[in-house]
Amino acid sequence: MKNTLKVERAKNNLTQAELAEKVNVSRQTINSIEINKFVPSTLLALKIAFVFNTTLDSIFSLEEKDWEQKF
Repeated sequence: MKNTLKVERAKNNLTQAELAEKVNVSRQTINSIEINKFVPSTLLALKIAFVFNTTLDSIFSLEEKDWEQKF
């Protein structure tokens, strides 16, 4: 899953640490999401979208390879 989290943070003048505090996770979690090492839970993704007053799909979007993943 790709995301525009870093861009959203920049537009809102938020550091990773500030965003992390707002959504109650560590700065490292925000960093991991930004570099695509971690896919956030639905709850965390919704909290992030809420902080930026935007929709979930404006920050997070599926990639072709996501459709191939089996659960």
